[in-house]
Order: sequence, then structure tokens, then C-alpha cells
Amino acid sequence: MSRVHLHAAFCLATILPSCVMAQSAGTQNTSGTSSTPSTGSASDRTLSTFQAYSPDAKVTQIKVTAPQQGIPPVIWPSENSELPSERVNTPLNQIYFGNEWVPPLPKPEALLTNPFGWNTWLRDRGIALTMDTTNEFSGAITSPTPGYGLKQGSSNAGQYSLENDIDWEKLANVRGFSTHALVVGRYGIPGSRMFGDNLNPSSEIYGAGGNVVVHLVYAYAEETIAKGRVDLAAGRIPFLNDFSSNPLYCTFQNNAFCGNPKASSDNTTHSSYPDAGWAFRARTRPTVSTYIQTGVYFAQAGIYGNAQYRTGFKFNGGDIHGEAIPVEAGWEPLFGKDKLPGHYKVGYAIDNAPHKDNYYDMNGQPYVISGLPARTVNYSWSAWVLADQMVLRHHVKGNADAGLILLGGMYANSPRTQLRGQQYFAGLIDTGFWASRPLDTIGINFSYVRVSKNATATERLQALYGVPLMAGSLTPQTFGEVLEATYRIHVMRGVTFAPDFQYYFRPGAQKALKDAAMLGFKSHIQFF
Repeated sequence: MSRVHLHAAFCLATILPSCVMAQSAGTQNTSGTSSTPSTGSASDRTLSTFQAYSPDAKVTQIKVTAPQQGIPPVIWPSENSELPSERVNTPLNQIYFGNEWVPPLPKPEALLTNPFGWNTWLRDRGIALTMDTTNEFSGAITSPTPGYGLKQGSSNAGQYSLENDIDWEKLANVRGFSTHALVVGRYGIPGSRMFGDNLNPSSEIYGAGGNVVVHLVYAYAEETIAKGRVDLAAGRIPFLNDFSSNPLYCTFQNNAFCGNPKASSDNTTHSSYPDAGWAFRARTRPTVSTYIQTGVYFAQAGIYGNAQYRTGFKFNGGDIHGEAIPVEAGWEPLFGKDKLPGHYKVGYAIDNAPHKDNYYDMNGQPYVISGLPARTVNYSWSAWVLADQMVLRHHVKGNADAGLILLGGMYANSPRTQLRGQQYFAGLIDTGFWASRPLDTIGINFSYVRVSKNATATERLQALYGVPLMAGSLTPQTFGEVLEATYRIHVMRGVTFAPDFQYYFRPGAQKALKDAAMLGFKSHIQFF
């Protein structure tokens, strides 16, 4: 029995007891009242985007209205692409299910709230449509290192997306069942490539979208049991939608932070938005503020290539060459009288897909010296620890969730198979610090990336022998850092504009390249 299958057996043994307990809890809780603990009066639970903070009210990243209303609307302050992880990671004491088992449908703040009444008509029947567009511009304000054919320039990248979520419990009385689908169109490239960085793209909203009008990101079914105690999902799902994810990361523009720590997508078995593979994911909550989740994600060769995945609608499994199995545990407490939310998670993943060794050939010699192909390794691993914690709440009118949040984390990969050996990051996000601008946000983040020692050794040999370096680098890579500062302006309902500054220390983890600085912006429009 392989390590992957042993891991799968362990995860199954961990999840099953909680499933039985949750099913029992759901059977006992079918009287039509919520199992979610109540905090404060009904009026306290009615939160609005433009209402003053009340210490007795629920504190959450989603706003929940009083349960006596027939259809409790929920405002998800996120972009379309971030909603799956937010649904998964919302603690039970911060979400109101009403009489249903299906979590509330996403409803981000939008330009068009209810044109011609169609939005209300659809949502009354359990159907939600959301559409947004994101645009990211970045331009270098420093000259590149001479002698490598680099240049100083700018670029633009963007995406539009259309999401459909259906609550089949409301639409067809199928208990706890929902479906989710998202399509996008993408354009552009990151400007950081112009001065030699290939590790931390200055714009995250680029690539892997096939350069087509419509590209399928995901399409999956979800079954929620006992009002969130157990949640099962299956279909076409990106690995990184639910694992090592956090909606806070896309406050930023650089791909080192948004939408996951960049080291997480080094392993192609960890499918990353906007591409997905066949998968099954199970999550259970042993307590209100803790969860454990695992799954099986089928790895597909060439997942980011246009040859087979240009449109994302290739559903056959002819190129499946392995499985990745992650497990992640999380603790999401509320501290103090201000109910300061925190999210702490630790995870590990293994896979049995074929990977090219970063250094050795089939005979255990450096493949650069022997001239033989790199050996194939049918095993790889990754591990992560991520945390964010609100440390100060701003009691301002217009944003009950305003506050200062500290965040940080680390990600580690197998040095035998991955380019990025480790990544560490730390930062802060402060929303509502300016009372007259309660929905504006400032963010600062710093990321350190260490290239795996095996990859560095190979690149040094390649430079010595005068052959092109792996990963398209210009000189041997060791470590590099990126600092980003952004200020997100809430222009109007559903519209934000964020001027952005990025500074690269050792671009592409290459000591030979001088530091570089970029200015740009990120704009987002949520249409409905």
C-alpha cells in the first residue's frame, strides 16, 4: 500500500465519525429553528453595510439579517472567484441557515441590485447569478539590469467572470443540495517579466484562461448536512479553492499573495484557479469554530496548457496520471468582547503523480552532467501553516467589520520536485481606519521565497556548462522578496479602485538582477 493510499485511509477514518454525529444532529434539528447559537436580539442580528457597529451583534465577514425574514440576504464582500473558499471557511456561529441546510447564496455588494426585479425573482427560487470584472495594471518605474535583454515597461491584465449558484433545496426541495459553476474570460500578462522576475508575477489575474471568450473554472455539486456540520463536494474543482486559501489574500495584486501563496501552485497536481480537475472534497466541523477537510484531486497532465485545457470544458479523464490528497485543519475563534475573528489553519498534501527530479537522473547522477533525462519521481508533498487575526476593531458607522488584521504564513514543498522550496509572508490589512471612509482598505504584505536547494544546484551546473537554465531564469536562483502596499478605495456600491506599489528585492530570486519597483492599480466592478 503506497503512502498516498495510507494517507487516504487515515483521512477517511478521521472524517467518518464526525459524519455520523452530524447526521444525528441534523435528524434532531429539523423543527425549523436554527442550530446556530443566537447572540443578541433580533434587531442586533440585522446588520447593514451602512449601520453602526453594535458589540452585541454578530461579527462576521458576511452580514446576516434577522431570522424572522423569509429570505435572509447575505452580503459577501468578495469577488466572484473568492466565494468558494469563503463558503467553506465560514464558522457555524457566523452564518444563518434559517430552515435550510444549504448555506446562503453569495450576494456581493453590486452596482445593479435588482434590475427589473429579476434578481429577487431568481433568488426567491434559489438561483443566484453574479458577474464581475477585475483589471490590473502595473508598470516599472526603475530601469532593468543591463546586459540581459530586459526592458522597462508596463502591462495590463484582466478578467471578467459569470457565476451561477443554485440552492436545490429551495428550487426542488432536495435537502442540503446545491450546485456551483463559474466561467471567465482573461487577457494580458504581468509586467514583472520584463525585468526578469518569473517567481512573483505583478498581476495575478492572468494566464491559464486559454485566451478564449468563455473558459470554465469549476462546476461541482455540494451536499451540506446538519446545517454545515458536514459538507461534501464533487465535480470539477480547483484544489486551491478550498485548501491553503483565504479571501483576504486578494486584497493584494501580486500573485505571491493572491489568490493563494504562490508556492502552493508550484505542484501541478494542486490545480489552481482558473483550471480544475475531477475531485471529491469532504469537510466536517467537530465544533462550531473548528473544521477538518480532506479530499481526492485527480491530477491531469498539461492542466495549464492550451492543447487540452484552452476552454476548460475537457471532461474526459484520459490524461489523469495520479491523485493528490490534502488534509487541512482549522480553528476560527472570536476573541474578547469585540469578538475579534481569527483564522488559523495547518495543512499537508501528498500525491503520486510523476514529477521530474530537480537534480538527479535515473542513475542518481546530476542530469546536467550526465546528459541523461531527469529521473521521474512518483511522489511529492507540500505543507502549510496560515493565520490571520483581527487585533483591533474600529467602531465606525458604515462597516461593522472594520478593523486591523494581521496575517502571515509559510508554505513548504518537496525540494526534489518543486522550484519554490519555501515561502514565508507577513502583512496587515486595515479597513475602516478612516472614519469618513469606512469601506476603504489599506494593505501591506511582504513575501520571501526560497528556491529549492536542488533546483539551485542544477541551475549552477547549467550556468557552468553554458546551457539554458531551468524555469526560464537568467542566472542561478536562490531567494527573493516582494513588498506590496495598496490602498483600496470604495468608489461606490460595487466599485473599488486600488493604487498599488510593489518592490522586488532580487527579482526572480536572482542576485545578479538589481531591485525593481512598480506602480499600478487594481480595479474591480461587481455588476450584479
